[in-house]
Amino acid sequence: RQGDPGSSQFYVSLEDELMRLFGSERISKVMDRFGYEEGEVIQHSMITKSIERAQKKVEENNFGIRKRLLEYDDVMNKQRQVVYGKRKHALFGERLALDIQNSFYDLADELINQYLDNKDYTNFQLEVIRYFSVDTAITEDQLAKGKPEDLTEQLFHEVMESYSRKKDFILSNAMPVLRGLYAERGDTISNVAIPFTDARRGVNIYVPLEEVVKNGGKDLMTYFEKNVALSLIDDAWKDHLRLMDDLKQEVQTAGYEQKDPLVIYKIESFNLFKSLISHINKEIASFLFKGMIPVSEPQKVKAAEQEQTSFKGLKESRNDVGGSPSQGQVQQGQPQQAEPVKKLEPIRVGDKIGRNDPCPCGSGKKYKNCHGKDE
Repeated sequence: RQGDPGSSQFYVSLEDELMRLFGSERISKVMDRFGYEEGEVIQHSMITKSIERAQKKVEENNFGIRKRLLEYDDVMNKQRQVVYGKRKHALFGERLALDIQNSFYDLADELINQYLDNKDYTNFQLEVIRYFSVDTAITEDQLAKGKPEDLTEQLFHEVMESYSRKKDFILSNAMPVLRGLYAERGDTISNVAIPFTDARRGVNIYVPLEEVVKNGGKDLMTYFEKNVALSLIDDAWKDHLRLMDDLKQEVQTAGYEQKDPLVIYKIESFNLFKSLISHINKEIASFLFKGMIPVSEPQKVKAAEQEQTSFKGLKESRNDVGGSPSQGQVQQGQPQQAEPVKKLEPIRVGDKIGRNDPCPCGSGKKYKNCHGKDE
């Protein structure tokens, strides 16, 4: 009525789902005894109170469901805040360098504590080389007898020194190419796509050519770190969301064991989140230490001629390492040429020889008894 004067009247049937689930069957029996006919309006106080009690039960049940869902979502929201914080730092460059150092330190601490307990020095060395590409100076005796805090600090300093040399090496190889490209085509090229790969996957880093050349490559590694961190965090977070959805369904069976599914969900989700952070740290460290420009000649650095790269182009370029240039890109030193289209010719088939026809070889025999014997 939208505020017009008057009153509203609602009709409820005893066969409605609300009354069927929460109302008593004796109400319909009592109404039959009173002589009410089918379809007749019943305005008895007992019916009104029954409906109110049924509605109250429905509201309480729905409130319990919403409260339970909120408790589940609170667990997910805390994890979301941590991951989105890391992603925000990578997206806007805020505290990105500190986040990367923390990732290196946490991974170093994890490796030290893991193999300090196992007394497995060989696998410790292999894991350090696997993720940090560093041959550590920590000896077997130091790993067995040293303090975990001291060993973590020592490994962390080795890792940071190696990473500093790695950044200098990349800059020394990339900057001469970028300066030459800017001198030749700086007036036509706005952005440059520099491919990096760790031999397993690749990512194209889009950087503003003029800005990078003028500041001496100061921001080149920052762009590299931002793109790598964003890509790996997003991939790991998507996989984690699927695992959390599966976990939420699996813990519902804990009620059969007289256990609270929410408590099981909180414990298992915490373990999954620890695995997620460890996985992100390992992937970021591995790519940053192993990532290189996958070209042997500087002329193969690709130039993006568009003023701004579209999101679609960025998404497609993550899997396009050292391949053919995407739309809007020019590969330096390799002009694109269209391959000539071959003209299709019809297939000519000769006359078919019947089995009882004379053989074409001139023997006088039938074809099925001569050269057609094996067919």
